[in-house]
Amino acid sequence: MRNFKTLFASVALAGATFGGGAAAAQALADAKVAVVDVERVMAQCTACVAANTQLQTQRAQLQQFAQQQGQPLQGEQTALETALKAANGRPDTALQQRVQAFQTRAQTAQRAVSEREQTFQRNVQYVQQQVAQRMVPVIQQIANQRGATIAVAKDSTLFSATSVDITDAVLAMLNQQLPSVQTVAPPPQQPAAQPATPTTPQPQGR
Repeated sequence: MRNFKTLFASVALAGATFGGGAAAAQALADAKVAVVDVERVMAQCTACVAANTQLQTQRAQLQQFAQQQGQPLQGEQTALETALKAANGRPDTALQQRVQAFQTRAQTAQRAVSEREQTFQRNVQYVQQQVAQRMVPVIQQIANQRGATIAVAKDSTLFSATSVDITDAVLAMLNQQLPSVQTVAPPPQQPAAQPATPTTPQPQGR
């Protein structure tokens, strides 16, 4: 650690000694910071509230579907465990077929639930993407109006005065420009099929 600090100090000293002219020519203006409570915006904006309500409904439907898929399997699993225990490690052909059929149904149910879970997660990300795409230009516009040269998220700061917080203004403008968002994401794009490589005819021997 001491070697790293020494190296860092040496580089800083060299920059101050030899790069003074360049530093003066490229001096940065004093930064004015604006702070935005992004989590509050994502939770309270008009479009966000409506979208979150619809997403909660989608989640409840997903949970209900998972229960519908799992309940019949639980009863069959219990019955199979009892039958396997009674077989004392020597299941007959019929019992083996029942086990295989159960495993197939369980895999099918798990795949169906997983597909719906992935669809739900795409919807959540789609909502966040729509809000973020509109929120960033709004933050930039309000920050420019207030004379700020940089905007930071409130949760990444240790302290910020209320005088530099532009969250209320961001919320107001975002509600005007983004009254609603879509809560169903478009289906994922399928990879384009690769064109078949033409086969070169082989010369026929005589």
